[in-house]
Amino acid sequence: MTEPVSIDRLEQAAQVTRDRLLAERGPSGHWTGELSTSALSTATAVMALFQVDNADGTSLHHERIAGGLRWLADHQNEDGGWGDTTLSFSNISTTMLGYAVFHAIDTEGRYAATRDRAKAYVDRAGGVPAIIARYGKDKTFSVPILTHSALAGLVDWRTIPPLPFELACLPHQLYAAVRLPVVSYALPALIAIGQVRHHFAKPWNPLVRFTRAAARERSLRILSRIQPSNGGFLEAAPLTSFVTMSLAAMGLTDHPVVVKGVEFLVRSLRPDGSWPIDTNLATWTSTLSTNALDGDLPPDAKPPLQQWLVNQQYRTIHPYTHAPPGGWAWTDLPGGVPDADDTPGAILALLNLTRGAALPEDVRDALRSGVRWLLDLQNGDRGWPTFCRGWGLLPFDRSAADISAHVVRALHGWLTHPDIVEADPSSPDGVQRPEVEKAIRAGILYLDRHQRPDGSWLPLWFGNQHSPQEENPVYGTARVLKAYSGSRTEQSLAYQAGIRWLRSVQNADGGWGGEKGLPSSVEETALAVDALLDDPESDPQVQRGVKWLVERVEAGTWSDPSPIGFYFAKLWYFERLYPIVFATGALRHALHRRRTRISARRG
Repeated sequence: MTEPVSIDRLEQAAQVTRDRLLAERGPSGHWTGELSTSALSTATAVMALFQVDNADGTSLHHERIAGGLRWLADHQNEDGGWGDTTLSFSNISTTMLGYAVFHAIDTEGRYAATRDRAKAYVDRAGGVPAIIARYGKDKTFSVPILTHSALAGLVDWRTIPPLPFELACLPHQLYAAVRLPVVSYALPALIAIGQVRHHFAKPWNPLVRFTRAAARERSLRILSRIQPSNGGFLEAAPLTSFVTMSLAAMGLTDHPVVVKGVEFLVRSLRPDGSWPIDTNLATWTSTLSTNALDGDLPPDAKPPLQQWLVNQQYRTIHPYTHAPPGGWAWTDLPGGVPDADDTPGAILALLNLTRGAALPEDVRDALRSGVRWLLDLQNGDRGWPTFCRGWGLLPFDRSAADISAHVVRALHGWLTHPDIVEADPSSPDGVQRPEVEKAIRAGILYLDRHQRPDGSWLPLWFGNQHSPQEENPVYGTARVLKAYSGSRTEQSLAYQAGIRWLRSVQNADGGWGGEKGLPSSVEETALAVDALLDDPESDPQVQRGVKWLVERVEAGTWSDPSPIGFYFAKLWYFERLYPIVFATGALRHALHRRRTRISARRG
């Protein structure tokens, strides 16, 4: 049996992590974090700027294009490919994008060796069929990759599945019913990429050709309407780049969507010549940090953070997804979209920040609106999707275990807050206790039904590149177990099975990876420890995990991030704050439990 680390070592490690997390706050009192630089983003941004310059016959973006090529060449993996981040394994998707950029732009052969190595990787990985196989029926990312490659002259336009951009002209209420071939948040890609495919390879069917030609201008107006004020669709360089390159290749470089898209890409460029996968996750990292600290911030730090979070709530119908008011997005920037992971995170953070005090009226209103928003988003299967209710064709639109678990925790936290008063039933946004209790029970049943036979749960938005299936059941199971313990359903058979599974996949070194036998990481170990701390029978595993974390803190390696995040359709990312946040939460929780036991023995 592992000897527990001394209380002194645990206190010191917990203090180090807390101090570091607090020091990561920006001047406004919230956390912004830093997303990983992305070869995928860099390749697509370079292609977009090249298409604009090529269509205009200028070299306005020559230096930016050259800098992006240099960065890609300098960060090519030894096998000739690229991964989505500088810590990621090579994959067919990002490598195809990188190869296409060099094929299109490096006509003088300066990077011939880089291009040839990339081509060899693409050929070994299976080329275009491998890209299509990677995403299956979901055309959200496979068709943009093939379009990018067609613009480079590598793929024939008629091999690319056409996207029915004319469907964007239907009332948005019908989008789910018509079964769009892309996920709900990819409407800009449907319009722009559908149009450029139509431009270069018109359909043989005259009726389809006429319909799409007639829908061209109207769908472009819709695209303009849903573009954020800063030009960045979802604050994401890849999506913005795909839209920009597609319209530019059609000669529409003066179109407002292209102009604003280029402005966004220019602003997003990093000093080293690269682009990140997204601008920031400021709201997400701020709520994660607040909840990891359990609201334990300096007294003068709470009011500005509380106000900042309240200000991030959407108060009008979102022009992109048509989400009603009440949700939160992952970022404080215009390209964000309210979702069912950031909204419960914000609710829990506001509850933590106001614990022990009367709720200010603006916080009370924000919480009630957020709860109402989540209740209205619950799917017919009783789980929660990320963005839009009722979409179920593609994986990233369906209900998900990690999302549903987060919602259950937030609803229960709101319901049990000592200062929550039930709304007036006549109020149009009223939230009644029975309604919330029913949603929680239904959410738990959803989680029960979606537990895997071995006792684990899979998350939607996180993975592990070491896993053959790129899955991360440790992350998913840890998050779901917190929902069971947080809603006081620890005695359920599903909870007990999940606890047993999580204990069984601990590595010999005391840490956890994404599943049994995968390399241990700070993020996954911290999440597993935090979940098992709620189970008294898991003390031996907890002590080994705490020891593993404390040793990493003492060695100074605890803040090294791992690429465990999915940013849409298996686009990997890492966030510099994740190991800091998760380690802080786990060690703080472990220290609290240790002190409680010591006090109990002395009493």
